[in-house]
Amino acid sequence: MAGAALAMLATPVATAKPGDAPVLVRKDGRHALLVDGKPFLMLGVQANNSSNYPDMLPQVWPMVERLHANTLEIPVAWEQIEPVEGRFDFSYLDALLPQARAHGVKLVLLWFGTWKNTSPGYVPAWVKTNNARFPRMRTKEGKTHYALSPHGQATFEADRKAFVALMRYLRDHDPDHNVIMVQPENETGVYQQARDYSPEANRLFAGNVPPELAKATGKSGSWTAVYGDNAEPAFNAWYTARYIDRIAAAGKAVWPLPMYVNAAVGGPFAPQGKSGGASGGPDWQVIDVWKAAAPSIDAVAPDLYTRSAKDYLKFLEHYARPDNALLVPETGNAADFARFLWPTIGRGGIGWAPFGMDATGYSNYPLGAVTLDDATIEAFASKYRFLKPMARGWATLAFRHPGWGTAKGAPDAEQTRVMGRWSVSAKYGEWQFGSMDSPWLKAEPPAAAAQPVGGAAVLQLAPDQFLVTGTDVRVSFDVADKAKGDTAMLIKVEEGTLADDGSFRARRVMNGDQTDYGLNFTAQPMLLRVTMGTYR
Repeated sequence: MAGAALAMLATPVATAKPGDAPVLVRKDGRHALLVDGKPFLMLGVQANNSSNYPDMLPQVWPMVERLHANTLEIPVAWEQIEPVEGRFDFSYLDALLPQARAHGVKLVLLWFGTWKNTSPGYVPAWVKTNNARFPRMRTKEGKTHYALSPHGQATFEADRKAFVALMRYLRDHDPDHNVIMVQPENETGVYQQARDYSPEANRLFAGNVPPELAKATGKSGSWTAVYGDNAEPAFNAWYTARYIDRIAAAGKAVWPLPMYVNAAVGGPFAPQGKSGGASGGPDWQVIDVWKAAAPSIDAVAPDLYTRSAKDYLKFLEHYARPDNALLVPETGNAADFARFLWPTIGRGGIGWAPFGMDATGYSNYPLGAVTLDDATIEAFASKYRFLKPMARGWATLAFRHPGWGTAKGAPDAEQTRVMGRWSVSAKYGEWQFGSMDSPWLKAEPPAAAAQPVGGAAVLQLAPDQFLVTGTDVRVSFDVADKAKGDTAMLIKVEEGTLADDGSFRARRVMNGDQTDYGLNFTAQPMLLRVTMGTYR
């Protein structure tokens, strides 16, 4: 299996074929999730936490279909499959897997085990009620804290046993790999304190950073000497990540699927040690710790519920790394979050999913929408409807070519990107014809000008050729270095779609009024292939 993975990294798409297990591959600092042997863009939705029961699934599938999603993220709870120690019940998965196949939807399973948003809420009752065997963290004062300790060996062994049983079930019941990824645990770490203060944790914290971490980072010494103000979160991250890595490795040994962990993030501009996220989870300040501690985890991913475009794009920057595939497994389901799909896929994201997308009536407002009314659903559905037929084509090209994306509300510096000899810019609040600052053509701003909508995604296919898509935005190209005396011109603008292999299929050439004032996208997205040139 290791040899096959190395071959994938060397020539990723060429060696993959239909029927292969899903795999996350990397080349030239970009990433692709191969599903059935080809790059796959997850247009996901995540169901509510308590929709993971057979009787609730009829309220899940209609929303998946209405949104035109190709992937459903849904929990599997430890308490659900092992209510009695050693006795497993997979009746929920017996219903989920065939229904997903019937709806033509891929699955990402979320293992709610030792941690779900840092708490032990989803462990079985026989774990919750036996703190002597399954210890919780301790406070500095020696009191029992709410979160289970990553230093509890019995907890780890019990969780690993249940997770391996889940992966064995998938091996035996999902031979066609309809489950494409697994998330072991959920939003790990702890709130209200930085780490466990049990005697064992204190003993380990008083020592030096582990040799493996020192080798990976090139820094040795005590935790405080190496990490300063971030020492306790880094310490908690190392032991939490090691705990999860060993669980993931045991599961992969049975049925190798890509696995990721999600972060309850803090502030994207916070000083070290002051993030505000779950301490010890894969927040951006400790990604390097997680990478060293958890080699069996294929990606660390942020759950993003900020409505600030400035903050959202900064998080994307933190997690879109050459050694880490960009994935947003949870984001808000209010309409203003829909614009953030564009910068995610423009910056190489392999997947994106609004949370709480089912018809059970639950609302996590103010993190998300007050209610999933028609307008809110359409804000997401219009984009997924457009992208779904060409999702593999986009993923194929995003793996091969550099990209960029932005959204309304981001700082001016994030609304322009130099790509080769070209400057690409996004502007909002314009009609398709004319310019709002024109002295000869006056008009009221369009309705979307006052709304938090709009964004763009761009791929550079060749030095002078680009793919551009988006909504409620005007995209323009200009020469980046005007000192050379060149003037930009559009050679050709074609509107069309993509085949699965990434080849462009033109429907028409855009010219005249449709291009005189830039490339103008309305609420209904389109895909443009733009060929640029210059004259003097």
